[in-house]
Amino acid sequence: MDNRTQQVFSLWTAAQPAVSAFVHALVGSAALRDEVLQDTAVSVLESFGSYDPARPFLPWALTIARRAAADARRRGARLPTPLSDAAQASLVAAFEDSRSSDRARLDHLTDCIQALPAQQREVCELRYRSDLQPARIAELMGLKPNTVAKSLQRMRELLRDCIQSRVRAAEAGGAR
Repeated sequence: MDNRTQQVFSLWTAAQPAVSAFVHALVGSAALRDEVLQDTAVSVLESFGSYDPARPFLPWALTIARRAAADARRRGARLPTPLSDAAQASLVAAFEDSRSSDRARLDHLTDCIQALPAQQREVCELRYRSDLQPARIAELMGLKPNTVAKSLQRMRELLRDCIQSRVRAAEAGGAR
């Protein structure tokens, strides 16, 4: 993989969840969202040469997504009434604002997961990475399903508290 492809892949991977949510807000359907998102990804790759790395990637990708949704509308896709340009611009601004705080929370989540006891990390991995249901996790780990469900509940509380604590600490450190 060449350097340019690696760069666009890295930027797209980081922006894709926000672009996906943005597109879903525009088109209102998961199936159509996936189609428009695929068109967006192709356009991002094809037009990456015009991207200015001195500017944030996400707004640039969201502009391409807006055009891809408009193209889908022109092709006759059944879309809800389009948002006004002002509403779309507000949505872009909201995604830009939330993106940096979401990234920080995800970074904290990674650290907080690593701080969990080994068994809870394993339950977390099986539930959220392998997408297994608590009953199946219980079978694999030799536990009762209620034990797994309670462990997941406690783990989510621990992670929430850990993330909130780290966010507060980061905000206090930045306010100095």
